[in-house]
Amino acid sequence: MVLAGVAATGLITLTACGEAPDEGSDDNAEASFHACMVTDSGGVDDKSFNESSWNGMEAAKEENPDIEVSFKESGNESDYDPNLQASVADECDFIVGVGGLMAGNVTSVALDNTDIPFAIVDGVPSDAEGNPVDAPNVHSIQFDTAQSAFLAGYLAAAQTETGTVATWGGLQIPPVTIFMDGFAGGIEYHNSQKGTDVKLLGWDADAQSGSFLNSFEDTAGGKSLTETFISQGADIVFPVAGPAGTGAVTAASEDEAVKAIWVDVDGCVSLPDYCSTILSSAEKGLEVAVKDAVLAAYDGEVGGSYVGTLENGGVSLAPFHEFEDAVSDETKTELEDLKAAIIDGSVKAESPSSPSAS
Repeated sequence: MVLAGVAATGLITLTACGEAPDEGSDDNAEASFHACMVTDSGGVDDKSFNESSWNGMEAAKEENPDIEVSFKESGNESDYDPNLQASVADECDFIVGVGGLMAGNVTSVALDNTDIPFAIVDGVPSDAEGNPVDAPNVHSIQFDTAQSAFLAGYLAAAQTETGTVATWGGLQIPPVTIFMDGFAGGIEYHNSQKGTDVKLLGWDADAQSGSFLNSFEDTAGGKSLTETFISQGADIVFPVAGPAGTGAVTAASEDEAVKAIWVDVDGCVSLPDYCSTILSSAEKGLEVAVKDAVLAAYDGEVGGSYVGTLENGGVSLAPFHEFEDAVSDETKTELEDLKAAIIDGSVKAESPSSPSAS
C-alpha cells in the first residue's frame, strides 16, 4: 500500500489562470427564476457528481417551467470565486456550488450577498480554514456515503476470488475518505461475520492514510495506480476520484478477472461501455437532492440542511446489472439484511467524515 501511495503522488491538471470559464444553460426565456450552478473541476460531464448535480438542476426545470438553469465550469480552485461572483452579477436567484472544496468560497460570497439563497453540495457553511460558520442563506447538501460504501465493501468481500481488493482516492478530503472508510468497514464486517480474511489495499481506516492521486482528472494516473493494485492481487477496485476513476475502470476492463465498483452515480448508466466491468456502485442521490433544493428555493425556502442516508434513500447500492446472476441469492439477502441493520442502528457504518444528521 505504501509503494502504491508513493507511485500515485502528484499530477494535477490545471487550466491557465485568467482563462474564461466554460458556461452553459438550458434556456427558458419565459422563466422568472434563474437557478445557477458552479461546478467543481472535472467538468459538467464528469460522469460523477458534477454531472449528477446538473441533472438535478435540469430536473427542477422540467418539473417547474418557471425555472431557468445554467452552469459555469471551474477548471480548478482558482475559478471558484470568479464563477460565484459572476453568478451574482448575472442576478441568479439561487446559486449552487458543487463540491466540498468550494464550501468556504460559497460561504464568503453568500455572506456578502445575504439577499440571495445559496447551496453547497458535499459541504457545510464554513470559513477559509474549514471551520463551520453561521450562514442562514446557505443550504447544506450532504450524504452519509459511509453507509452505501459499507454495502459495497461487503459486496466486494463476498465476490473477490483472490481475497484482495483495493480502493484509492482523488484527494484526501472528507467527501472522498468517507467512501473509503465505509468500504473498509464493509470488508471488516464480512470478515467478522463470514470468517473470511479479505485484505484491503490503498486505505487504512484506523490511520486515515492511503493512496491518493491528488487529482480528480488524472485518468492515466488512475489507470497506473489500479494496475499496481492488480499486480498486488486485487481483483476488485473501488476508485473514489470522479473522472480520474475511469482510469481504474479501464484497467479493470483489460483483465477479465478484475471488476470495479463505481461511486456517486450508477456506473452502468454513466459509463455504459464499461457495464460488463462494473459490479455495482455506491450511489448518492445528488440529482434528487439538488432538484429538491432548487424547487425549495423557488418556493422561498432558504438555508437549512439535508443529509442523504440509506433510510431516506439519499444513498444506496446500485443494481448489479450484468452481474445479477454472478451475485448469489445468499449475498443479496445478506446485503438487504445489512441495509436494514444499518438503518436501525444495530450495525454501525461510520466514518470520521460522516455528516451530522439534519
